[in-house]
Amino acid sequence: MEEKLKEIEQAAINDVEEAVDLEDLEQVRIKYLGKKGEITEILKNIGSLPSEQRPVVGKLSNQIKGKLEGLIAKRNTELKEVLKEEKLQTEQIDVTLPGKQTDLGSKHPLTQTFNEIKEIFLGLGFKIAEGPEIEKDYYNFEALNIPKSHPARDMQDSFYISEEVLLRTHTSPVQVRTMEESEVPIRIIAPGRVYRVDEVDANHSPVFHQVEGLMIGENVSFSDLKGILIKVVKELFGENRDVRFRPSYFPFTEPSAEVDVSCAICEGEGCSTCSHTGWLEILGSGMVHPRVLEMSGLDPEKVSGFAFGMGVERIAMLKYGVTDIRLFYENDKRFLEQF
Repeated sequence: MEEKLKEIEQAAINDVEEAVDLEDLEQVRIKYLGKKGEITEILKNIGSLPSEQRPVVGKLSNQIKGKLEGLIAKRNTELKEVLKEEKLQTEQIDVTLPGKQTDLGSKHPLTQTFNEIKEIFLGLGFKIAEGPEIEKDYYNFEALNIPKSHPARDMQDSFYISEEVLLRTHTSPVQVRTMEESEVPIRIIAPGRVYRVDEVDANHSPVFHQVEGLMIGENVSFSDLKGILIKVVKELFGENRDVRFRPSYFPFTEPSAEVDVSCAICEGEGCSTCSHTGWLEILGSGMVHPRVLEMSGLDPEKVSGFAFGMGVERIAMLKYGVTDIRLFYENDKRFLEQF
C-alpha cells in the first residue's frame, strides 16, 4: 500500500506540472482529491486494512493529500499569472491607431422644418399651444362652422372612433380651445400631427403634420394677416421670393385666401414644378368667421382675428426640393443623411 501511495503521489505531481490551464488543473484535483479521487478512496477504506497498517497508511495518505493541495494551489496561481499576461498582450491598445469613426445622427428634415417655423413665430410674439390628437367632433368641426351636413363629416373622410370622437383632421381645434380658455389678446401657433383618410401617394399621407396659427384682439385686420405671413414666408424661403394672396373659401374664415410663393426653380417664369404657373401654394388663411368667435364665447363686435394653417411636409418639400412625401417616413439613411 505504501508503494502504491508513492506511485500515486509521483503521478499526481507530474499531472499538476503538466496542466496547461485552469481546466486541466481542476481535472487533476478531481482525479486525486475529489469525492471519488484516488487519495480520497484510500482514506475512505483505511478501516478495512489490518490494524498495524492503518496508522502508517493514514499518515502517509494525509501527507500526500496536503502536499498535492499545496502544489495545486501554487500551480493555480502560476496559471492565473500566465493567463493575465496573455490577456494583457491580446487586449493591449495601440494608441497610434486611428480612432473609430462614430456616425452622428441629425435631426429629421421635418423636425428641422418644425423648429424653423416655431422659431420664426416665437420671434413674432406667438406662443405655442397644444391639444389632444383624439378630438371631439364638436371642436374638430362644429365649433369651426362646419355643420353636420358638411362633406368633411363623412365617415369615409375622417378616422372616427365613435360618432362624436375622431382623430383630429387639423390642429384648428387647438385654436377653439384656446379662445374658450384664454383672454384676449391671443397670439398662438398650434403645431402637431393630424389624420385624414388619404391614399398614400407622392403628395398624400393619412398621417401628416400641420402648424396652424391664430391671432385675436381689437382691430386685428387682414393687413395684419398679410404683413405677418409675408414676413414668415420670406423668412422660410428667402427675401427674394414673391408672395401672393388668392381669394379662397374656408368655413371657419371670411374672407379667406390661399397664399402662394414664387417658384424658386424657374424664378416665376413657369416650369413643371409649379405647373407652369410660376407659383407654389403653401398655406391657407383668412379672418376668423364671426360665428366661430361667437361659439368660442367672444364678441365679434369687439374683437377680430385671423387664422392660418400650413402643412409641414409641404413646406419641407418646397424648401428642400423633395418630390415624394413618402421619403420623409421611410427612414432611408441615404435620404436622411442629406439633411
